Amino acid sequence: MPPVLASFLTTIFIILLFRRDNLRYGDVPSALWIPIIWMTITGSRFVSQWLNLGSHSAEQEGTVIDVIFFLSLILFGAKILIDRKINFTQLIKHNIGLSFFLAYCFISIIWSDDPLVATKRYIKILGHPIMALIILTEPNPGEALRILMKRIAYLLIPVSILFLKYYPQYGRGFDPWTGSATNSGAMLTKNELGIICLLFGLFFYWNLLIAKHIEDSSVKREEFLLSAVFLVMIGWLQYMSQCSTTLACLIIGIGATGVVGFRIVSKRFIGTYIVVAVIVAFGVEVLFNFYETVIEMLGEDPTLTDRTIVWQDCLALVENPLLGTGFESFWMGERLAKLWAKWWWHPNQAHNGYVEMYLNLGIIGILFFICFVIDTFRKIGRELLTNYEFARLKFGFFFAILALNYAEATFKGVSIVWTVFNIIAIENLNQLSFEAKPKANNTGKNNLRKHTTFRYKKPKFPINN
Repeated sequence: MPPVLASFLTTIFIILLFRRDNLRYGDVPSALWIPIIWMTITGSRFVSQWLNLGSHSAEQEGTVIDVIFFLSLILFGAKILIDRKINFTQLIKHNIGLSFFLAYCFISIIWSDDPLVATKRYIKILGHPIMALIILTEPNPGEALRILMKRIAYLLIPVSILFLKYYPQYGRGFDPWTGSATNSGAMLTKNELGIICLLFGLFFYWNLLIAKHIEDSSVKREEFLLSAVFLVMIGWLQYMSQCSTTLACLIIGIGATGVVGFRIVSKRFIGTYIVVAVIVAFGVEVLFNFYETVIEMLGEDPTLTDRTIVWQDCLALVENPLLGTGFESFWMGERLAKLWAKWWWHPNQAHNGYVEMYLNLGIIGILFFICFVIDTFRKIGRELLTNYEFARLKFGFFFAILALNYAEATFKGVSIVWTVFNIIAIENLNQLSFEAKPKANNTGKNNLRKHTTFRYKKPKFPINN
């Protein structure tokens, strides 16, 4: 098929998907387009990189165009939240883990090598909670998240397939470690393509699971078909990416999402189950060296393609283990020069979210982050009792993202993963149930579109409020 024809058909396919959803469920709320645009760009390529297709180089700070783009979205997002009259005192109170973590990140700018650059980077990462709050302050946060994830998938998944099959100059590149050919789709690297497959593979798996609760049989069939088609497309992209890390994390996320749905799993004791699971995993590792076995099964070498060696080199350059080098400031100046002198592929991150956080924020930053993670898990655990379906997706994302950061540093910069983690971490301010049904009035079909997409039956498992 000629590339021009393939482009035309892909465009028609995307338009039909958008039109189908708009006709069935109504237009996307205008405010929701801000996080949709944010996550589409952070999940693929910066605006400047889209304007310069074919170039696989990435400026860490971005160009002036990128700065204006991200700053504009942050300001628009902030205005939306101000117009919604959010009680920021209550917001901080109910998200104390995130609040203290962000506060420490801000304070750490003081001892950065370049406070101005660190400040710019800090402003960027504020976009993550702002985008999350736009979603979570919608009348139905769960439905808003579904709308958002679908629209992003409608764009990134088909375009990635188009690039791989018909525009290899845009969708393929070379691995910086091995020099071998890689597939990146609409992203810049195979790992980024794998991350998109992880996030949207888990989402459509969850969408497939909850489709059985839809009362309208025609809508149920459409949702099953839509989820199945996208899971096949994502499966092919995952195979083409050859990213074993994201495949393993996808399996972890699907496992977590599935296990929490078992009748024998009490939602009240989910924390106890996790503690027991960690103890068992530790015992299995000590007795059977499980980690190396899994690495071999995934076809990876024990150093994770030199990642562990890079970690050692980075850790050796930290002068203040307690405080670190300052917010996102490790990869600057003399430290960067030393690492680039040794590694010809010029790393600009540690490829481990926890090592990266230690390099920048030190032991204190790690402790604040651990508190943030524990606070997030406790909130998801409580929500499993009151808002099960939405919390179930959060539960899967939680473990998949934590696992992903063992081999990728996504708790930094404007990574789409950081945005998703903020979405699952921040307390829902309006506390509306995912199963909420629209209020009855005389406007009929339009009212249904406005307030919710689907009307769910009560779950078969017990939910205690």
